[in-house]
Amino acid sequence: MKLLLRTTDPTVIAFAQALLEGEGIDSFVMDVHMSTLEGGIGLFPRRMMVADSDLFMARAILADNGISDGV
Repeated sequence: MKLLLRTTDPTVIAFAQALLEGEGIDSFVMDVHMSTLEGGIGLFPRRMMVADSDLFMARAILADNGISDGV
């Protein structure tokens, strides 16, 4: 798995997941439950991971839709 996206904005994660899912690319979001530890202030970014073989296409899809990778 490779890091595709890092952001503190949950709406960006949801949008990116929808875009990738529409293209048949599986993704996994890490650090989703960190808000429990941080008190919900959005201090820790969430990370979206994709398979190594999907990384190039996933980056192109996000770039085409104006999503910066934040990495």
